[in-house]
Amino acid sequence: MSGAAEVLVQRGGGRPRVGVVLGSGLGAVAEAVSGAVVVGYDELPGFPLPTVEGHAGRAVLGRVAGVPVAVLQGRAHLYEGGELEALRAPVRALRAAGAEVIVLTNAAGSLRADVGPGRLMAITDHINLTGVNLLAGPNDPALGPRFPTLRDAYDPQLLVELHAVAGALGVPLADGVYLAVGGPSFETPAEIRAFRVLGADAVGMSTVHETIIARHCGLRVVAISAITNLAEGMSDEPLSHEQTLRDARRGAVDLSRLLLAFIERIGNGPGGARS
Repeated sequence: MSGAAEVLVQRGGGRPRVGVVLGSGLGAVAEAVSGAVVVGYDELPGFPLPTVEGHAGRAVLGRVAGVPVAVLQGRAHLYEGGELEALRAPVRALRAAGAEVIVLTNAAGSLRADVGPGRLMAITDHINLTGVNLLAGPNDPALGPRFPTLRDAYDPQLLVELHAVAGALGVPLADGVYLAVGGPSFETPAEIRAFRVLGADAVGMSTVHETIIARHCGLRVVAISAITNLAEGMSDEPLSHEQTLRDARRGAVDLSRLLLAFIERIGNGPGGARS
């Protein structure tokens, strides 16, 4: 077990079953964790110290509806520079600590006029245009295979469960393909037109690397985008990080409700998180 995983288990009083990574402006989900123990990333070996507003840089350990969870507030991004291990370490630590499922969230721009700001989109597949794959370099077979498949990168059965929960709550939930770029600049209108031709429904600067690392080490993945804006060239409003944070909060209420009920369903249902 890695040093960070040991800290998560010891400080959390046991092994988490579900890990959650919260994107920009989506930190409110952590407030619903009961018996919460907060651990700063500076106490977790290998974890990044986020430099972007909206990423708190702390782990919240406790329970949601009786299910042991580790909620990570903040992530590293390629555009921040630094060691790539900072992007790998949190996901691998969750797995080493005992997590079976990881729920990834992000703030994203929509390429579909019918899925606008404030909406949620379940990611069904992704396109990695960042130019980086975090599995490049030597492979440790103890972590996972040299050539992992990404055919079902986003777990189909968990996606069914997510939609069942959304339907029961009355939360509109779209499906779509997430395209990741390296950032930090927002995309040009021409790039957005090209991404639409490629089959993308939303665009952002995170998530795909965590998904690849998670699947490599055997975690089941669910991912949700909180749509904060229509992509460049689709509206008259100039894009900015401040606007991203503002509109992420519009979707945060529905996202919180959805995540809490989803964790309860997969953690306490037949077979638990393994179902």
